[in-house]
Amino acid sequence: MATFVLIPGAGGTAWYWHRVEPLLRGRGHDVVAVDLPAGDDAAGLAEYADAVVAAIGDRTGLVLVAQSMAGFTAPLVCSRLDVDLLILVNAMIPAPGESPGDWWANTGHEEARVAQARRDGRPEEFDAVADFFHDVPAEVTAAAFAEGEPPQSGTPFARPWPLKRWPDVPTRFLQGRDDRFFPLEFQRRLARERLGLAIDDMPGGHLVALSHPEELARRLASYVAT
Repeated sequence: MATFVLIPGAGGTAWYWHRVEPLLRGRGHDVVAVDLPAGDDAAGLAEYADAVVAAIGDRTGLVLVAQSMAGFTAPLVCSRLDVDLLILVNAMIPAPGESPGDWWANTGHEEARVAQARRDGRPEEFDAVADFFHDVPAEVTAAAFAEGEPPQSGTPFARPWPLKRWPDVPTRFLQGRDDRFFPLEFQRRLARERLGLAIDDMPGGHLVALSHPEELARRLASYVAT
């Protein structure tokens, strides 16, 4: 049995994982879905890591699952706790000293996003519904909007990632091949350049925990079964 620690991206709400959590529990694993202090202007990446560590408590057999912006937070947790595996899901990969705010221009994200929109024949302008919820079931999208947009302070985007290198923890990268926000080939390049990793892909867009929870749970569980 593993302890899956599910860390959300920007907005920091554990609700994002509500379709995946019971599926992992049904496979016999312990699960901790973390709420981050995303609306607190006093909280930066260090405080996000504090929240994850506090939620874990004294659990062992840790498998961290980092969605999107949580790619900046999860490695900080790895530097503080004994983590068996880190799984990045549609995640940002930081470079030493790079802030989340600088990541976008440093990686060429906007150019990659726009290029993918052109290839798909979609409007180039970012649209949260079209870019994030295009493959999420209507009833789940409605529930997400009923929850309201979670607040996200700009504080963590302004602070540099403090690690000098990626933690010495086995790392896997799982990417939704239909992600319109972080396109597949953009992510392949970043994973190769920054971590020397090949990525695994699966069906789904940026919010795979909402759109493809069964497949995501299966893939996550498979990483600890091998």
